[in-house]
Amino acid sequence: MITRNLVNNCLNTKYEDIPQEVILHAKKSILNWMGVAIGAAYHPSVEMLISLKNDLQSSEQVSILGRREKADLLLSTLINGMSSHIFDYDDTHLDTIHHPSGPVAPVCFALAEKFNLSGKQVLRAFILGVEAELRISNAVCPSHYDLGWHITSTAGVFGAAVAAGILLELDEEQMLNALGLAGTQAFGLREMFGTMTKPFHPGKAAENGLLAALLAQKGFTSSKQVLEAKRGFANVTAPEHDLEQVNINWGTQWETLKNAFKPYACGIVLHPAIDACIALGKQVSDPSQVKEIEISVNPYVLELTAKPEPKTGLEGKFSIFHTGAMAFLEGDASEEQYQDAKVLDPKTLAFRTKIKPVVNESFEEDEALAKLTTVDGKVYEYKVEHATGSIENPMTDEALCNKFRKVVKGILGSDSTEAIIAKLYDLDSVANINEVIPYCTPQTATV
Repeated sequence: MITRNLVNNCLNTKYEDIPQEVILHAKKSILNWMGVAIGAAYHPSVEMLISLKNDLQSSEQVSILGRREKADLLLSTLINGMSSHIFDYDDTHLDTIHHPSGPVAPVCFALAEKFNLSGKQVLRAFILGVEAELRISNAVCPSHYDLGWHITSTAGVFGAAVAAGILLELDEEQMLNALGLAGTQAFGLREMFGTMTKPFHPGKAAENGLLAALLAQKGFTSSKQVLEAKRGFANVTAPEHDLEQVNINWGTQWETLKNAFKPYACGIVLHPAIDACIALGKQVSDPSQVKEIEISVNPYVLELTAKPEPKTGLEGKFSIFHTGAMAFLEGDASEEQYQDAKVLDPKTLAFRTKIKPVVNESFEEDEALAKLTTVDGKVYEYKVEHATGSIENPMTDEALCNKFRKVVKGILGSDSTEAIIAKLYDLDSVANINEVIPYCTPQTATV
């Protein structure tokens, strides 16, 4: 009954039942998602999919954010989901290290653009899709993630199916079939981190979830107990799980509110170390005077980011050595600090050998302690209790909007940029999502 109860909870939750604070947080989540999707719209991996789109002669149905090209409903969803995760600058549910908007938002916007749906319809579908995927994540974490699954895509495909099912107005049986179809397409291996395949995961989860709902709408059948069955999602992919987490306190407990936004373009587990190294860089301005920087971190940091010698920008996002060096040397960890040239810069190579990460089992994921020792023996320390961008220390609205402006600069003009910000903060008043989409398209053919 776990799967059926989830379906009923989603279908029976009206827009009016959702608290205003949840709606506002969803608007911020969508703004953050759209910014990073547009910002990465010309990444080489996106260009490869555009080339494939042309080879396949995909029909131009739905916009590819940040580009003038369009693609069919499924392929555009894949591309928009993938691009939003390329910079590793998207949102994060810290409890499960899940990036919830990537698999869900592209589904909402693709269907809304195609069928002229309203902002309120998008918000309801987005919130319930995110709520479903995060609750499923809670149920299978941490054993599912520890086993090697990329939970953003494995759980995200369910959120994509829920969001699509709501916008397609599926009934209870159709939605059950959609979740079954989604669950059998749940995939994504952590082995792929640091490669183009990692951001491919949420894009494919979005596409697969949408496909599941479209097939279910036509009567395609599947298991109706995909979450709890003996050979279903939880039992197969998580040795330890608690499926009560899927429906517990529905309507009063909102996982959406735990969605955090990143000030830095890398995995959120690195953010406390970045804050600490930036602070130390302000205290010791001469890198040549640094003997070493010891950084005490949560165990997940070294499990996920222990690459000592990254060779590309993408690999750099999974290297505490590169990230710590950049944070100290340049006082930031934006996309600029993860360009290939930065990773291969001799100054970076020399300094990152001074970064000495150590695990502290008692530290939370948003906590770190950095201790800098100079060549003449002086010691400087900086403790981060809650990293910038965490739920306890969130980005302000101004910082979130400035992040949006920064990542879309060079692709969109300032008028379009400000229009998107205004429209998304007032999304519940938008009668047709096609009031927003044109602003996401560059006015010139060359970006």
